[in-house]
Amino acid sequence: QVYLVESGGGLVQAGGSLRLSCAASGRTFSTYVMAWFRQAPGKEREFAAAVYSGGGPTDYADTVKGRFTISTDNSGNTMYLQMNTLKPDDTGVYYCALGQVTGWFPLKDKDHYGYWGQGTQVTVDS
Repeated sequence: QVYLVESGGGLVQAGGSLRLSCAASGRTFSTYVMAWFRQAPGKEREFAAAVYSGGGPTDYADTVKGRFTISTDNSGNTMYLQMNTLKPDDTGVYYCALGQVTGWFPLKDKDHYGYWGQGTQVTVDS
């Protein structure tokens, strides 16, 4: 089992910044992807950003590209999402996810992630 715990959410004014953290523990995999998804009220959960294990490639949704940066610490056990120039449309619950990579892995498909955190609320006030 993998345990994921998010932190760092909160209320911020439009144009401001927040940094989310996701601490991972439990079972380990040789190759995996960690990602951030978000869900606004009344909408489906959507992909925001992802990073491969070992400091590998990253990917971003077009809506956050250039404003958000995903990263991990040296151990790979903690993932971050630096969010700058926040907009009201960024409001939602942000979820940390982890997926084991055994072949082709569609980063933006939430169904391929087997482990999820409980989420952290981000509210951007206009």
